[in-house]
Amino acid sequence: MKKNASRRLFLKKATLGSAALSSAPMVFASSKDEMLPLYRPYAEFSYSANDHINIGVIGVGIQGIFDARDALTVNGTKVTAACDLYTGRLDRAKELWGEAIFTTRDYRELLERKDVDVVIVATPDHWHKKITVDALNKGKHVYCEKPMVQKWEEGQAIIDAQQKTGKLCQIGSQAMASLGNEKAKQLYEEGAIGDIVMLDFYNDRYSAEGAWQYPIPPDASKKTVDFDTFLGNARKVPFEPKRFFRWRNYRDYGTGVAGDLFVHAFSTLNHVISSHGPNRALATGGLRYWKDGRDVPDVSITLYDYPETDTHAAFNAAFRINFIAGSGGGGGFKLVGTEGEMEVGQNSVTLKRSKLGLVPGGYSLTAFTEEMQEKIKQSYADQNLEKRSSALSTGTTTWKAPSDYKGARHDHFFNLFQAIRGRGKVVQDPTFGLRAAGAALLANESYYSKEPVNWDPTKMKII
Repeated sequence: MKKNASRRLFLKKATLGSAALSSAPMVFASSKDEMLPLYRPYAEFSYSANDHINIGVIGVGIQGIFDARDALTVNGTKVTAACDLYTGRLDRAKELWGEAIFTTRDYRELLERKDVDVVIVATPDHWHKKITVDALNKGKHVYCEKPMVQKWEEGQAIIDAQQKTGKLCQIGSQAMASLGNEKAKQLYEEGAIGDIVMLDFYNDRYSAEGAWQYPIPPDASKKTVDFDTFLGNARKVPFEPKRFFRWRNYRDYGTGVAGDLFVHAFSTLNHVISSHGPNRALATGGLRYWKDGRDVPDVSITLYDYPETDTHAAFNAAFRINFIAGSGGGGGFKLVGTEGEMEVGQNSVTLKRSKLGLVPGGYSLTAFTEEMQEKIKQSYADQNLEKRSSALSTGTTTWKAPSDYKGARHDHFFNLFQAIRGRGKVVQDPTFGLRAAGAALLANESYYSKEPVNWDPTKMKII
């Protein structure tokens, strides 16, 4: 009933032609390729030097540097400390954020510092749970990179620590607070695509870097890299620079393409349709090209079942990753419904609505005599199945952010820092983060067990 009422509201708004009501009236503009702006006003705040939010970065690798860079685009923030197990990254931290910052190889020393208010946890996945829980218990707010955990069983410990300490924990699926997500959620709730039928997500890459063959510095050694600490609770192996600098390629430390890429899509999908997630997954794939010692697939296809809930119909989702895409690469995230489809990006949303063909054409009529064809045509005409209103409710509309949009990553950190200052709530708390990570990690469970996996999206556990 909620979904049907929502669709009726969307169509009613679309026919009123008043832009003041919502974005929906503009969907059915006369142009088939209507372009409309996305805009977000930012409240301007200024802070004294004594009122900055001090950031400690734990893991100064690629993601840690990008996270800190984006955090610093928010007024009233500064990096005061950094931790990494490779000395070259600590040197890089001082290049980026000043010689005065505190650096260490031991994250526990960073957590003891009074000049750190919030920590960015951008370590390999197998360290996320331990460091996040320790940071919360030390009274720090946390920004934890996705996936929140390496194993779904670890998630409840973070949820419990956050609730016990009262400190904030934002999970880092960076598009969550984006303009694209915001608009897609609004359109979906207004009934723009009817009942959702399918989610189509893919990410194609065609480069060594895109396939995680990151450079290894020539000074990598047992002296410059604390490899034993890096291993943590993983199995003990001899020093191997590839495992440290290309850890995403190994099950011992990472979560493969599912934890690295699927989790972003699940965060957006669950947010847009207000869902707890899927209840079943079936995965296949293999290691097709990048046979460089990695033990995770470079081609992955996973099918998910979503059950019917109060906010969406039962539907299917297809997730596909290809790290050797001869097409040159690309990606997409498309919600397909009974009355339209939305392609969602961080900076844009494209809504397409088409007319459903209900009247038979020449293809199926050819089996009948011409006399019978006329009778069939008349019977369909008498039913008036294709009303003029349905023909008018078609077309393509794209909402796009302006070139000076600060970006989804800025917005995600802005959301966290505003919440720390008491202005609102985080958009991706640990419970949301576990539902996104758990759904993604089902792909690994299914792939390695070679069978479907069932999941309870509400209780967040395999069944």
